[in-house]
Amino acid sequence: MQIRKYGMDVSFFCTFMVKAIAVSQQCLLLQGADLSNCDLSGINLSRANLSGANLSNANLSRANLKYANLAGADMSHADLSGAHLESVNLIGATLDGAKLVGSNLTRADMRTADLEGADLRGANLTEADISGANFRRVELASACLERVDLEGADLKGTDISQILSRAEQESAGVSREWVSWGAH
Repeated sequence: MQIRKYGMDVSFFCTFMVKAIAVSQQCLLLQGADLSNCDLSGINLSRANLSGANLSNANLSRANLKYANLAGADMSHADLSGAHLESVNLIGATLDGAKLVGSNLTRADMRTADLEGADLRGANLTEADISGANFRRVELASACLERVDLEGADLKGTDISQILSRAEQESAGVSREWVSWGAH
């Protein structure tokens, strides 16, 4: 509350502090933090602990969240376009209405996560575990879902007819970006 008292924009302050800490290469322990509406685009949060954090409406486009713990986090309506989410823990996370266009979710653990109405066009979900997850009305056009565990997932209202295999994506040039992520 003191931050608002002095007229400083809280979301700007949160963005500045998180980016400053991330640059110092420290392991971020931000469980339960309120980072809603923050601009964290392009930030390196690999291996960060953001369990239970509020990231609703946050901009995490092109962010590196590889191996991050986002269990139980609220990422409703967050922008995760082009984000690197390989091997991320999203168990029980809320991503309803989130934008994950072109994101890499290879081996992501998304058990019981809520992605209702999320946009995963062109996303790579190879070997992801979405068992028991809410995938109602999710946009999956051109997404790669090879070897995905769908047991108990709710796919009502989701069109799975345009899902591509990895070979189809590579021939269409969809997955070129994923190769470069491994170098970061």
